[in-house]
Amino acid sequence: MILSGKNIGIGITGSFCTFDKIIPQIVKLVEQGANVYPVLSSNAKSIDSRFGDAKDFIEIIFDITRNKLITTIEDAEPIGPNNMFDIFLIAPCTGNTMAKLSSGITDTPVLMAAKSHLRVNKPVIISISTNDALGLNFKNIANLYNTKNIFFVPFGQDNYKTKPNSMVANIDKIVPTLEMALEGKQIQPVIC
Repeated sequence: MILSGKNIGIGITGSFCTFDKIIPQIVKLVEQGANVYPVLSSNAKSIDSRFGDAKDFIEIIFDITRNKLITTIEDAEPIGPNNMFDIFLIAPCTGNTMAKLSSGITDTPVLMAAKSHLRVNKPVIISISTNDALGLNFKNIANLYNTKNIFFVPFGQDNYKTKPNSMVANIDKIVPTLEMALEGKQIQPVIC
């Protein structure tokens, strides 16, 4: 298995409605023998939402990965220089995180982890979940798509009738996207 023995960082941002879909993917990665290291944005770490309490989510993630969660910018900064991960996945990646990554802003642990990881020329994978992918964030998707070492989990519109600008990643494509990105390739088709 391609992911067996790989050190995979997973940046989790505040698309709370996606958390229940991300958990089975983290389980899959661990079952395939990957070492998974969670990096949580400040919002993912602290906000209780209608989708669940932050402390419960943190416990679930720790129970699956058995690795200490990275929850501060200071702890995320050495990721690249210390060669901690083979690959870094941001799932879910909110429009806010995507816009900041596209602009080089590093004001959360997830963004610092991505910047630090990119700094040593390793792949970062984006699994988007944003209500404005075809609106204000469209330019950020284009910018990141054309950035070296950034890859996307295939994505599409999730509700074109009531949320015409919204797009989400096909979560079931996370594992094959990671495998291809480790070979320096973008899985196709990107838009599904």
